[in-house]
Amino acid sequence: VSNEDCFGTVIKCKAAVAWEPNKPLVIEEIEVAPPQANEIRIKMVATGVCHTDLYHLFEGMHEGGFPVVLGHEGAGIVESVGPGVTEYQTVFAGNTVIPLFLSQCKECRFCKNPKSNHCEKGWIADRQGEMSPAESRFTCKGKKLLQFVGTSTFSEYTVVNQMAVAKIDPAAPLDKVCLLGCGICTGFGAAVNVAQVEPGSTCAVFGLGAVGLAAVMGCHFAGAKKIIAVDINPEKFEMAKVFGATDFVNPKDRSKPISEVIAEMTNGGVDFSLECVGSVGVMRSALESCVKGWGVSVIVGWTDLCDFAARPIQLIAGRTWKGALFGGFKSRDGVPQMVQSYMDKKVKLDEFITHNMPLAQVNDAIELMKNGKWYIYILYVYIIEDLQTELYKDKH
Repeated sequence: VSNEDCFGTVIKCKAAVAWEPNKPLVIEEIEVAPPQANEIRIKMVATGVCHTDLYHLFEGMHEGGFPVVLGHEGAGIVESVGPGVTEYQTVFAGNTVIPLFLSQCKECRFCKNPKSNHCEKGWIADRQGEMSPAESRFTCKGKKLLQFVGTSTFSEYTVVNQMAVAKIDPAAPLDKVCLLGCGICTGFGAAVNVAQVEPGSTCAVFGLGAVGLAAVMGCHFAGAKKIIAVDINPEKFEMAKVFGATDFVNPKDRSKPISEVIAEMTNGGVDFSLECVGSVGVMRSALESCVKGWGVSVIVGWTDLCDFAARPIQLIAGRTWKGALFGGFKSRDGVPQMVQSYMDKKVKLDEFITHNMPLAQVNDAIELMKNGKWYIYILYVYIIEDLQTELYKDKH
């Protein structure tokens, strides 16, 4: 399909709509307007279900954040582009891409600073409460639908600004690399880019959802000699071994605070700890599990509901407490690099997938994640069930 044929056409398609908080999503026929200046319309192929989707639906502030199309961990095929899409001269119809919740305009002071992966443009700059940009190309039953974190991958089509789209290797399987749109980059990068785990070091990862397991993988990738996996669900420990964990601690089985347990296991505390739960109590435990003098603790889990606290002596003693957004990756640069790392078998993705489900079963996927019945909390919703046939029939 050429850009000229597509431009100006409204597409009707299926999407999972969250009309209000704390309610099941509804599969609706929606209208997706054509891309405007600097925008790209994408035919979604596969998307993951991430805990941040559930956070917005069940835990977030909610004011002004509905109705919305959720989903932010997807991959698809460029269907058409709007005027001014020049950054990627080769991003045209048929290219494979990953839409990104974190923009990289490459022009603002944050994008130009190697110390940060933030960007002054995009929804995250001024609409963190709504978790959606003000504008949207989605409508349903005459009402505007918000576009969750600027991506909305629970739709057969979506429209994304070019500064939030990563062009990737066309040989990469979209039903695997879609994970790199959020969870895996977030956890892996928190260990490698933000904590900067060192060879021979000791680490503790709190929470073994997909982000936590990716953090374990990052610690292993960086050469840590001891990686302590911490979770209250012992069923996750076997899977954590696959990603490199060496030791396992269930706080429910211990009478002492977890920080004391880890201190006893590591001669005073770990060199690096990563909190991948989104709990302010766990954040403090992770900090207190670090060794004094040089220990680094990274907050990875997303929450904006509560204040967090620690005794000043924890930091005065030489510990560092820092946060990580999207694993410190500059999005449009980092995601294609991670795709290549997967293709080169340097990072794992297949092992994170526990379920393959059609879009119509998105509520079942959400319930599985809520109940925490499975090792890993990433469940895949295929927009196109016969993925490989649909994606490659014109190329091979």
